[in-house]
Amino acid sequence: MSDPWTVDRLDLDAYLVRTGVTAEPPSLAALERLQTAHAETFPFDNLDVLLETHPGVALEAVQQKFVGRGRGGYCFEHATLFGAVLERLGYAVTRHLARVGAVATSPRTHFVLVVDLDGSPLMVDPGIGRPPLGPIPLVDGAEATHSGWRHRVRRVSEGRSWALDRWVHDDWEYMHTMDDLPVQPVDVEMGHLWTSTHPRTHFRSTLMCTRFGRDADGGSNVTTLSLDGVSVRRPDRTTEHRDYSRAELSNVLEGLGANLTEPEVAGSAT
Repeated sequence: MSDPWTVDRLDLDAYLVRTGVTAEPPSLAALERLQTAHAETFPFDNLDVLLETHPGVALEAVQQKFVGRGRGGYCFEHATLFGAVLERLGYAVTRHLARVGAVATSPRTHFVLVVDLDGSPLMVDPGIGRPPLGPIPLVDGAEATHSGWRHRVRRVSEGRSWALDRWVHDDWEYMHTMDDLPVQPVDVEMGHLWTSTHPRTHFRSTLMCTRFGRDADGGSNVTTLSLDGVSVRRPDRTTEHRDYSRAELSNVLEGLGANLTEPEVAGSAT
């Protein structure tokens, strides 16, 4: 039977070189290392949407963009690539869609992975703006802390869906609700089409570029570029924020690993 996700087309060795990780047998610790390396290598951004140059969300296009060019992207790309990597490494992966925002009014425009590890399902979410840096057990009320970042999952919608929360400013902040419906590549293509072209999508009206990094002491940080400025967050400290000028924009993007070409840099400046 042919694989609709075409994971055989992944250049796994090139991905491992790009992220600096080694292939290991499936385990909870190995999965956390993979997720952390992915988030610290590839930014989350909507730059191609704003530039109207998006190559699409097929695995080969995502692989060329992320692994070949060192670029980043948004959830449909991150989860497409990371799901293929996990399958090639021997993990059992299913794909799900989620609603970011109110369930009654938000479309299914977030792409999430679930990994079954020794009979235990785990939420793996590499493509949210500030993603968990490791898996979270799909058990009602389960919490997980990775590199200081704390998340939890909750059963909602009469037990048919899972909500993801993150700990921010001494309280839980809702992120999205993932459902259990089966997902095919065409569903991902449709979600990407809406997210990248619909006039109501915020991906067309604002700027987002986020990447995880490490402080000199090894602590985790995440830097976010938006129209409001540059913010640096850490799990245990007050958020730092500064403004930037249009002349600085290309340098800020370069520092976040956006890896734009000169024509793309020129387009982003306008």
